[in-house]
Amino acid sequence: MTDNFNITRRNILASAAFAGAMAPVIGAATAHAAGETKTAEKALTPAEIAALPRVKVELAKPPFVHEHAQKAVGGPKIVEFTLTIEEKKMVLDDKGTEVHAMTFNGSVPGPLMVVHQNDYVELTLINPDTNELQHNIDFHSATGALGGGGLTIVNPGEKAILRFKATKAGVFVYHCAPPGMVPWHVTSGMNGAIMVLPRDGLTDGHGKELAYDRVYYVGEQDFYVPRDEKGAFKKYDSAGDAMVDTLEVMRTLTPSHIVFNGAVGALTGDNALKAAVGEKVLIVHSQANRDTRPHLIGGHGDYVWATGKFRNIPDVDQETWFIPGGTAGAAFYTFEQPGIYAYVNHNLIEAFELGAAAHFKVTGDWNDDLMTAVLAPSSI
Repeated sequence: MTDNFNITRRNILASAAFAGAMAPVIGAATAHAAGETKTAEKALTPAEIAALPRVKVELAKPPFVHEHAQKAVGGPKIVEFTLTIEEKKMVLDDKGTEVHAMTFNGSVPGPLMVVHQNDYVELTLINPDTNELQHNIDFHSATGALGGGGLTIVNPGEKAILRFKATKAGVFVYHCAPPGMVPWHVTSGMNGAIMVLPRDGLTDGHGKELAYDRVYYVGEQDFYVPRDEKGAFKKYDSAGDAMVDTLEVMRTLTPSHIVFNGAVGALTGDNALKAAVGEKVLIVHSQANRDTRPHLIGGHGDYVWATGKFRNIPDVDQETWFIPGGTAGAAFYTFEQPGIYAYVNHNLIEAFELGAAAHFKVTGDWNDDLMTAVLAPSSI
């Protein structure tokens, strides 16, 4: 490590007030893990949990999602996932702007995990010794202090295994949250989402089943890249070298980039999301730090869980929906026309100037009843 990085690390760990406030919570979480605790009457015993069937999942890189059943088969299971932390340099745009990203499994966002309500999530979190920083994971879907963050603090060369019961149905954010370093890690890309499906699958809240043909995961990310005195984006040798300057930009609350899935244009062109007329598509959208306003240009949210919680009756026929920072939302749409649909954050400055835009490429036959050109552009 460089001298600059060592200074940076001391600065990070010098957040005494924050770390001091967290210490009792972390201590309590650790003590809880070490002993037996009786909670709800329906809680399973350790022996009953150990006897549950296990399913090991191979995660997919976003925007894709691993194979899963939309309705649960049988009773609760222990669903095993592995996330390997990777600190890596990423290029954000066609100008070569760089960021030293912190990632789960090498992607921004981290993979979408899917389980069913009352399944047990068992996560192995690995921090390879090739990394420089301490990390952990906070699941917004978990019940317990720090969302598991106090039980998963791993230094380079360490791993931890966390198990929690997925008691709430919906889509939820997860992110890194090490003491004293939370916003830096989150805005460096270290976040993702988990979807906890109702055991009987999705419905419209009135008894109608909503089965999707495709599901895509869009992770919206704000980056804060420092500029030099001439206004050009700066480059650094490591995340530690960039930390002090990056924190200064973060404190302005003004992102340099707001992107979908890690880079400007990551979900356009050859990487556009694909669908066909008549297909039902579920779009899971997360933003771990800032509010956002997803909008499908030329389409709608037929059913929208803006804050992502499936016990709530979804809103219908939405043009734009609001997802608060630190939340994942879900929208269900049946495509009715072919063509290129832009999917954007409808703060249009953030979409068109900072990068928060994707495309759906939809195939099929055009329906003149829904739209037609009565008069093509011509002279007056």
